[in-house]
Amino acid sequence: MLTEERHRLILELLAQKEIVKLQELVEATGSSESTIRRDLTQLEKEKKLRRVHGGAALLQQKREELSVSEKSLKYIEEKQRIAAYAASLVQKGNCIYLDAGTTTWEMIPHLADKEVTVVTNGVMHVERLLEHNVTTYLVGGMIKPKTKALIGRGAIESLRQYRFDQCFIGANGVHDEYGYTTPDPEEALIKYTAMQLAQRAYVLADHSKLNESAFAKIADLNEAVLITDELDEEWQERYEAKTIVEVVRV
Repeated sequence: MLTEERHRLILELLAQKEIVKLQELVEATGSSESTIRRDLTQLEKEKKLRRVHGGAALLQQKREELSVSEKSLKYIEEKQRIAAYAASLVQKGNCIYLDAGTTTWEMIPHLADKEVTVVTNGVMHVERLLEHNVTTYLVGGMIKPKTKALIGRGAIESLRQYRFDQCFIGANGVHDEYGYTTPDPEEALIKYTAMQLAQRAYVLADHSKLNESAFAKIADLNEAVLITDELDEEWQERYEAKTIVEVVRV
């Protein structure tokens, strides 16, 4: 099969299924794994797909954003593993920033006995933090209905009153070239500001966010430690060339 025919078939399969495994493409095209890997690399360079662990996926819309309830149903176990590891990095008595998001939300039960002080822009986080007797400060600003995050000038101004030992940030996209990204520029600014106010910044992102980019840049890859749950060797090398990567496997 000619290269152009393989590329067309790969893209047709992706249009039908959104995510296709490497082995499916091998069988559909009658080609070797090495050939398909080269095809996927080329199509990714042409911005026609994104490579994921074990295959390829359609590119997401840059401003597409799920609601909190929709996000909370996806990759639950992976988020819990990432969150538990992230919380283990917090020392007793630390002052930390918890970004709005479903993975950072999973950190909260692990903070109960650490005597920490938490600043957050996550409206959904507040009740859970109080249930676990965590000293909590909520920044000001406007509530964004879809993500339940506080954003805007008020959020930025109140956030700048604090300094953190650590901050834990969520991202919709993590890419070795485009860095950490999110659909909303206002949320991106909140996240970046918190990173600048912390001694150490961490981005928590399950494997579905890797090799993906959204509309608004948060920061370059080297500006935070990446904590994820799954990463193949090739991508791990690419990310580790730019930042520290912690992979929390089963």
